[in-house]
Amino acid sequence: MKTLEDIRQRAAKFADDRDWQQFQSPKNLAMALSIEVAELLEHFQWLTEAQSKSLEPETLAEVADEIADVQLYLVRLADELNIDIVQSVANKADKNELKYPVDKVKGSAKKYTRY
Repeated sequence: MKTLEDIRQRAAKFADDRDWQQFQSPKNLAMALSIEVAELLEHFQWLTEAQSKSLEPETLAEVADEIADVQLYLVRLADELNIDIVQSVANKADKNELKYPVDKVKGSAKKYTRY
């Protein structure tokens, strides 16, 4: 798989081959996505900042699997809602550039409502 479209097609086929479309409503996919994000967070829960940047190889492999699960559910959710992820990301990036102008936020972690 080399593109987001490849991932979308493979995930859709995976669900279709197993007759799982009936279970993969946007609501259920959003809930599953949330659960997978929580599983990803578990790997970092008690780590320091430094530890979170240098994971043991076994933990890093587990994190990679959780990231893949998150991506797969996100792609399935977007597919079920007919959302073009690439276009949505481009649109959101444009909005973020306007919302967070460099001259006002550079080096700051303040929320956009605080500057």
